[in-house]
Amino acid sequence: MDTVLAERGLLEAVDARTKLAGSNRMEILLFSLGTQEIFGINVFKVREVSRTPFITKAPNMPDGVEGLISLRGNVIPVLALAKIMGIAAPGEPLGGSMMVTEYSKRTLGFLVHEVDRIIRVEWDKVRAPDNVTTSGNHFITAITELADGKLVSILDVETILASTFGEAVVGQIHPLEGGHDVNVFFVDDSAVARKKIGETLDKLGVKHKHALNGLEAWTRLEGMASHAQQRGVCLADELSLILVDAEMPEMDGYVLTRNVKSDARFEGIPVVMHSSLSSEANRAMGKSVGVDSYVAKFDADILAETLRPLLLRAQRD
Repeated sequence: MDTVLAERGLLEAVDARTKLAGSNRMEILLFSLGTQEIFGINVFKVREVSRTPFITKAPNMPDGVEGLISLRGNVIPVLALAKIMGIAAPGEPLGGSMMVTEYSKRTLGFLVHEVDRIIRVEWDKVRAPDNVTTSGNHFITAITELADGKLVSILDVETILASTFGEAVVGQIHPLEGGHDVNVFFVDDSAVARKKIGETLDKLGVKHKHALNGLEAWTRLEGMASHAQQRGVCLADELSLILVDAEMPEMDGYVLTRNVKSDARFEGIPVVMHSSLSSEANRAMGKSVGVDSYVAKFDADILAETLRPLLLRAQRD
């Protein structure tokens, strides 16, 4: 693929994609890294695809960052995915195609061997990569299967960025007054994200539990609601806030939010969507299923200050 995706018609209008919100489906751009494996990335993260341009080498770049390019007036780093994931053979070209991605308000170029096509998948057909021997599986967040039986490994971009540039630092966060009485439930399929969310909540001084994907989260939340109902208490008195990721195996954050918002047992419990998909379109998707607030990953200060007023309100109520 040697032209911009939009010019080839592979990327539809963003507003058309917002119709996927709440449908438990997503679209994945398939690509290869010079091995027999098929990899994928959520189309929402991809701005365009082109042939690999001239890359300017720069000093003191992290390992795996090949250099910089100028893209319509913006200078962006270019990462060699095969090298970062440890599957690049010595001396082999690092990629003939480049995906330009927007992730957590950051624009990056990803070098890949070849871009294939876009497919639409059901989130309930996407599984966590447990016991999968895929090369570089540390960087894989989920696995799905094509119609011909071939597996697609979906990238954990958060882990790739943390491995390349280092993890985001959770700095000084002022504790929430009375935080020991606050309970937060959060869900994220990325180990890096879960670690950072946990650190942020610890510094706020609130109690928290988590789940690894949307379906697990909904199962546990339903269990909490049923238990509270059996005891004749209001769940909102025991659970102050639910923090959800957007992209997750088995059930995405949009369906999870819709389930919560349509169940009277969760009345009065705010839902915050915390996502690397930081465009206005994705905020609109979250709003369409009822999220109370939307915050882009990952800035611990912004996350804490988004949660603080909602948690204070929960204490008063």
